[in-house]
Amino acid sequence: MRRLALLLLLAAAGCGGDEPRALPVGAEPVELDPAEFSAEIDNPYWPMRPGSRWVYREGDQRVVVTVTPRTRRILGIEARVVHDVVSEKGQVVEDTFDWYARDRDGNVWYLGEDTTGFEDGKPVSKEGSWEAGVDGAQAGILLPAHPEPGQQYRQEYYEGKAEDRARVLSLDERVSVPYGDFATALMTEDTTPLEPGVVERKYYVRDVGPVLAVSLSDGAREELVSFETRAP
Repeated sequence: MRRLALLLLLAAAGCGGDEPRALPVGAEPVELDPAEFSAEIDNPYWPMRPGSRWVYREGDQRVVVTVTPRTRRILGIEARVVHDVVSEKGQVVEDTFDWYARDRDGNVWYLGEDTTGFEDGKPVSKEGSWEAGVDGAQAGILLPAHPEPGQQYRQEYYEGKAEDRARVLSLDERVSVPYGDFATALMTEDTTPLEPGVVERKYYVRDVGPVLAVSLSDGAREELVSFETRAP
């Protein structure tokens, strides 16, 4: 029996490497093992199946987010490419390619973005673009695998340019948008030290994804109008 107990203790000690990864905060560096990541993102609060498409409205702007079948290698990790287009009165004002990957625990990591701003149909800015591992930029968490009220984590870190962070507030929020009414939404509070006065609440619904973003500064709402999943 003593030998069996010793073997069980040794086995338990050997499982330490399977403990969930701590969520990154601030500027702390992280080392990511590509073998622990996948471009197949199945987090229930934002399942990114290739071909999925979300359409939002914010005032006069229309935002279309599409999960592409493409991937991109970042830090050796195969990341899913998600295309985000913002237009106003039929004219594109911002065109972005975001890169995401899921770790073995189910956390959705944000590995960077390639953003182009437009004026009068012409590209004028790449402000906001960053890539993990380039110029000191660090990956962050878009959504934790097991969200709980009080959890805090960074979403991105590129010093002085992209330092968004989030805190989980609730898992049972009621939310109503043109796409539908929901009773158990995940709500986060998103802030950045680069703009101390800017606070945004975001709402995510299981099997759908983000449905609403509300600015507490000016009341602006980005609401989900339609969602569909189709073959890419």
